[in-house]
Amino acid sequence: MHEFDLIARIRARAALRGDVVLGIGDDCALLAPPAGMQLAVTMDTLNVGVHFPADTVPYDIGWKALAVNLSDLAAMGAQPAWCTLSLSLPGADAVFLDGFTDGFLTLAKQHDFALIGGDTTRGPLSISVTAHGLVAPGSALRRTGAQVGDDVWVSGTLGDAAGALRQWQQGDAMTPVLRERLDRPIPRVALGRALRGLAHACIDISDGLLADLAHICNSSGVGAQINVDALPASAALREAFDVATCRVLQASGGDDYELCFTAPPVQRDMLHALSQTLNLPLTHIGEIVTGTGVCCAGVDVAAAGYQHFA
Repeated sequence: MHEFDLIARIRARAALRGDVVLGIGDDCALLAPPAGMQLAVTMDTLNVGVHFPADTVPYDIGWKALAVNLSDLAAMGAQPAWCTLSLSLPGADAVFLDGFTDGFLTLAKQHDFALIGGDTTRGPLSISVTAHGLVAPGSALRRTGAQVGDDVWVSGTLGDAAGALRQWQQGDAMTPVLRERLDRPIPRVALGRALRGLAHACIDISDGLLADLAHICNSSGVGAQINVDALPASAALREAFDVATCRVLQASGGDDYELCFTAPPVQRDMLHALSQTLNLPLTHIGEIVTGTGVCCAGVDVAAAGYQHFA
């Protein structure tokens, strides 16, 4: 296929929202943002061998490429709206493109998310997505609002994706449940929106809990004390690794795309009720304290977290 055939193949399947005046096919998309809303914009890039194993099926690559961007919108409490896609491919492979598009648009449909444009080029497999969301002025969740005395919470379970990656790096068969968490993370969009007005600060866990929580601490001018025994783990992770390894994966492994947030203790009952409503575990794992940095006994905080250029 030629480049324009690739674009036409994607355009034929991309659903539009009512606020998309002009979508794929021109030099720019034309959008009509709702009056009085602020625009939240994020961008992530996924490269083969860095963000996903080379044998990952196209559907899962498409899903994850969008999921990691939706997770950023979730961390800000934004409602997903539109996205653009830059796709670098070694060749014009219709089978790969259709599988990729299946995964990408399946997740997009779940969030009424419109693909409005982008670019295709020849090169090593790499995907970049720029995502746009909407949030009312003054309501966005940020990293700067954590306060001394806040509880620290996380959603879901931690370490599953890192566990799958550890198995892959060691040449072991990946546990199916862990592999699914690596390949198809679930962006916590509904949780992020529900946390507006409840949480003081929020971030998504992409580079590891302790590393990402440190961003909140640095931005807010506070410290954090984390109880490693309180970190939630799936049964699959516990079965695959010993206790010490689980702790490291939970505390410093990336790619979970859960939300870590801080909230005052008075919100505990509301957060437990929200957990029931969303059918999503929310776990209290520590507190915000005076000082700087993150303290987590039993884990080497200095070595925690993924560093892209380490």
